[in-house]
Amino acid sequence: MSLVFPHTFVPWFRSVAPYVHAYKGKTFVVGLAGEAIAAGKLNAFVQDLAILHAMGIKLVLVHGFRPQVTEQLRAKGHESRFSHGIRITDPIALDCAQEAAGQLRFEIEAAFSQGLPNTPMANSTVRVISGNFLTARPVGIVDGVDFMHSGVVRRVDAGAIQRAIDTGAIVLLSPFGFSPTGEAFNLTMEDVATSTAVALQADKLIFMTEVPGIRENPNDPDSPIDTELALADAQRLLAQLPSPSQPTDTAFYLQHCVKACLGGVERSHILPFSVDGAVLLEVYTHDGIGTMVVDEKLESLREATVDDIGGILQLIEPFEKDGTLVKRSRTEIERDIGHYTVIEHDGVIFGCAALYPYPEARTGEMAALTISPQVQGQGDGERILKRIEQRARAMGLESLFVLTTRTMHWFIKRGFSEVDPDWLPEARKRKYNWDRRSKVLVKRLR
Repeated sequence: MSLVFPHTFVPWFRSVAPYVHAYKGKTFVVGLAGEAIAAGKLNAFVQDLAILHAMGIKLVLVHGFRPQVTEQLRAKGHESRFSHGIRITDPIALDCAQEAAGQLRFEIEAAFSQGLPNTPMANSTVRVISGNFLTARPVGIVDGVDFMHSGVVRRVDAGAIQRAIDTGAIVLLSPFGFSPTGEAFNLTMEDVATSTAVALQADKLIFMTEVPGIRENPNDPDSPIDTELALADAQRLLAQLPSPSQPTDTAFYLQHCVKACLGGVERSHILPFSVDGAVLLEVYTHDGIGTMVVDEKLESLREATVDDIGGILQLIEPFEKDGTLVKRSRTEIERDIGHYTVIEHDGVIFGCAALYPYPEARTGEMAALTISPQVQGQGDGERILKRIEQRARAMGLESLFVLTTRTMHWFIKRGFSEVDPDWLPEARKRKYNWDRRSKVLVKRLR
């Protein structure tokens, strides 16, 4: 074994442990686009799902088959027709969909059955259960277009799915539903996954897609990916976007994430299947990958107002007394209130941080990061850090720095590196307290 390996593996493995504990016993619904299977990503993705399963996560997998059905139609010399982003399923397209679904279900079950040595599937036992868990109804005629055998989910048998995943099996759903009379309807993977997540009140809905996520500026293809969208922000963005007609449109997956969050699913994710291990990166690392839509109805992560001054003072006072934070007067906080971000629950401030930009140096200081002891360990410090990073990027800053005497390891685990105090911008260096000897930590944002 390399002498370096333990020094990298052990800290990494320990850093993953909190996420393993947090998600054990949770329910994830995962929607896999048919394009991922067509791109040859199935085996690697199944191996990653097997790891999640081994970590105690309950899984429902919904596969898509858009390109597979198109290929079947092409082989039969039949044209694919779409409207409103939905396939028009005539009798020939329905036959092709049934053939594609059967083939893909066979391939997925085979992938979960592999157990080759020296692979993530070695020594694994993953049982896959499929069934008629979905009741559907026809799309009908929309704007004069008859969708024929295309349908939408009417009901999900959540009780049966729950019993299956409680036994330790993975439930596999194809985008097919049946009417009470036994008529088959071609559904969309996105509708099935969203409806199932809402019916189960899943902890996460994850879409493995051909897009990298939602960009901060949807009109700029080079804009950075917005890693976290509050539900209210996602709704506002969706209202501004044109109706989607294909999966690469920004609103295509976003509309389903919003629907899931409104239905009680706390977190919905749009992840790129092109990135190897994307689902592991999202679940088991701090920064994650792609875009997460978060329902923040129970609590608010927002910029502070003058009404929050008293709550901020009450929150930081104990940490000023024990020397963790530098003492700040009410006048100082009132003057700088626009720099603060807070987490509020039922009118109580239980987390805050401030961002002081130094635009001439393309950097900014995050100061007074504080989380109430009553809620520490629940990820709120990370949420504030991400919001401060977003604010800094919006200002065009390239890095973020902190000064700390006691919490440097928390920051190092989240991408910060220690630098010499001489690195500080000149304006900040003049205010540096050499008696306090705070560590200076920097994180690059670009």
